[in-house]
Amino acid sequence: MQKNYTSLFARILKFYLDGFRQMTIGKTLWLIILIKLFVLFFVLKFFFFPNFLKGKSPEQKSEYVSEELLNRIAP
Repeated sequence: MQKNYTSLFARILKFYLDGFRQMTIGKTLWLIILIKLFVLFFVLKFFFFPNFLKGKSPEQKSEYVSEELLNRIAP
């Protein structure tokens, strides 16, 4: 009897890689998922989350953040 000394991580990785190679429609679905993630995390960031602190010194950044925190607390 021969023992298999490969690690659990290596066996799991091989299992998933072999399964991915045999997929037909699954590759298309993964491509759609990756495109959606790209749109969510990279494209929407530029439109809805502007960088207010860009180009400011550390002192200006700390002042801006403290003002925003205080303004949000006050009714």
